[in-house]
Amino acid sequence: MQTAEPPQNSQQLMVQSSGSLSFNSNLSKEDEEMSRSALSTFRAKEEEIERKKMEVREKVQAQLGRVEEETKRLATIREELEALADPMRKEVASVRKKIDAVNKELKPLGHTCQKKEKEYKEALEAFNEKNKEKVQLITRLMELVGESERLRMKKLEELMIHAELDSPPITREVLPFEQLAITTVDDNNN
Repeated sequence: MQTAEPPQNSQQLMVQSSGSLSFNSNLSKEDEEMSRSALSTFRAKEEEIERKKMEVREKVQAQLGRVEEETKRLATIREELEALADPMRKEVASVRKKIDAVNKELKPLGHTCQKKEKEYKEALEAFNEKNKEKVQLITRLMELVGESERLRMKKLEELMIHAELDSPPITREVLPFEQLAITTVDDNNN
């Protein structure tokens, strides 16, 4: 009767303080490196997106502030020009129309920024939820595997005890070449 050998690569689950999950079973070091590389790439891209988003937001706010100041300043200038009956009045009106057009273009851009930011937060939340679910499933899997191994080992021990009780002790004859080896070792010791 053959007995099953325990698996040599036992599965381990380690939850690190950073909250990341390391599952060490049949994964090679290359797979682990690829996973770490993918995670670091994802984090770097997230940081880059955040940084670019802040830059765009700052630029939009700066432009909005400048446009408002410029609108006020031009309104004041226009009033002064009208009071003087300046011949540049047509050009001032043209510039003012351009400023109004830029203002109209800036409003949808601001709304687009807010919409994209909301979509990003929702996608990140969904990702974190799925990742949490994955960790829970892996933890459950490891519990089931551990319990299965424990039950199988217990059953094997019971079978071995049962096999030892049912069979008479095995004795065998010493073969001539084994006898020669035993006497040679004894002679060398003396």
